[in-house]
Amino acid sequence: MAELHKPAEIARLVEEAGVAKAKAPLAALVALSLLAGAFISFGAAFYTMAMTGVDPGFGPHRVLGGVVFSLGLILVVVGGAELFTGNALIVMAWVDKKVSTPALLRNWAIVWCGNFAGALGVAVLVWASGLLQGGFGETAAKIAAAKLNLGPVELLARAIACNALVCLAVWLSFAATDATGKILAVILPVAAFVALGFEHSIANMYFLPVGLAAGAVGTLFDAGYNIALATLGNVIGGAGGVALAYRWAFREQLR
Repeated sequence: MAELHKPAEIARLVEEAGVAKAKAPLAALVALSLLAGAFISFGAAFYTMAMTGVDPGFGPHRVLGGVVFSLGLILVVVGGAELFTGNALIVMAWVDKKVSTPALLRNWAIVWCGNFAGALGVAVLVWASGLLQGGFGETAAKIAAAKLNLGPVELLARAIACNALVCLAVWLSFAATDATGKILAVILPVAAFVALGFEHSIANMYFLPVGLAAGAVGTLFDAGYNIALATLGNVIGGAGGVALAYRWAFREQLR
């Protein structure tokens, strides 16, 4: 059985990774953030296909949808990519003054934009592929409509909860020392946030354009508002709910 890192060791590894991410050169950040946006979008497209032909609102199939959606974060964690929501954990190193505020904001800005571009690229591919014709397109429209109809309080709360689970998935992946362990660590937290209907800003960068193209009622302004508020909630949930909590718990070991 592969050895697991203990929680205090995970905290140290997460901080070290945060320092490395903050210092990464521009070309690497752009390339890896584009990949992450595409990876999450592939998971989102896989989820859409899994939900086609069933009621996407409730039931065990939502758990199946969450499991297939986890493909995106598995590709990010095992394949290696820069995902904005996971990079909320850089706050641990920032609090300990190992990463400066400009370096933190630089990483977040570049990665967020790169994720958006990668997600839009996959959205265009899905549109061009003809997948939006028929049942797949109807499901894509329903998914987008449900997201666009959320009120601001609901959206913010769901985004906070979402990235708490995403960052916990990333955190758990640091415990594993092999690919199998990392994959297993990611699946259930991601399946949980998807099954519960929580909001992931990067996934919505794919879901909303594709859903609008498939006929969902809404505007680009509505989509932009959703993504902006989901981004804020994701930062709160990941940076405040996970990164700062663990940093406080293991502050003595991180000195």
